[in-house]
Amino acid sequence: MSEMAIKQLQAVVSGRVQGVGFRYFTQRQAVHLNLVGWVRNRWNGTVQIVAEGSEADLSKLFKAIQRGPHAGTTQNVTHHWREPTGDFYSFRIRRTG
Repeated sequence: MSEMAIKQLQAVVSGRVQGVGFRYFTQRQAVHLNLVGWVRNRWNGTVQIVAEGSEADLSKLFKAIQRGPHAGTTQNVTHHWREPTGDFYSFRIRRTG
């Protein structure tokens, strides 16, 4: 994959997204898509995601987080596309922040 094809997706997901396995769902999706970055719960009840990889794979992740896990209910996903930082080597679950 060339550098030109890599993007960063930053997203904040609201709804019933904490206590339903949303972070683990996101991590599984991201790892399956060979994406790197992180996901974490936020104190305000939302989930924050930063992922880097191909635009096609990030679009697949975006569709997955709009759907969410079966136990959750995604109400809204705000997102931004950014240039990648190259700072990530895996996709991790971070502590609440």
